[in-house]
Amino acid sequence: QVQLVESGGGLVQPGGSLRLSCAASGFSFGRSPMYWYRKAPGKRREWIADISDSGDTTIYPDSVKGRFTISRNNDKNTLYLQMNSLKLEDTALYYCNVMLAGDDYWGQGTQVTVSS
Repeated sequence: QVQLVESGGGLVQPGGSLRLSCAASGFSFGRSPMYWYRKAPGKRREWIADISDSGDTTIYPDSVKGRFTISRNNDKNTLYLQMNSLKLEDTALYYCNVMLAGDDYWGQGTQVTVSS
């Protein structure tokens, strides 16, 4: 019954911005750390953001640090990813993720395409 539904992807020019959302249900969202990942054609799945249950702590890899911001609204059971200064290499299918009792759960993904 765990469900994650990503939205907000689209086509954007280099240097542009996009805000992704992940609607969560079927688990205790407010007590679960959450994650964003992406999968680009020809590349391995890449972790890009981490947020604690309360939202007080966030972690990013160098590839997106300073450009992307993960946040959450626990009252709305929704996870967000604000993406700024987008680059061609950011083109990918973006997924939100939660780990529950050692099992990973994923949404269907939302496509982000950066093109000039």
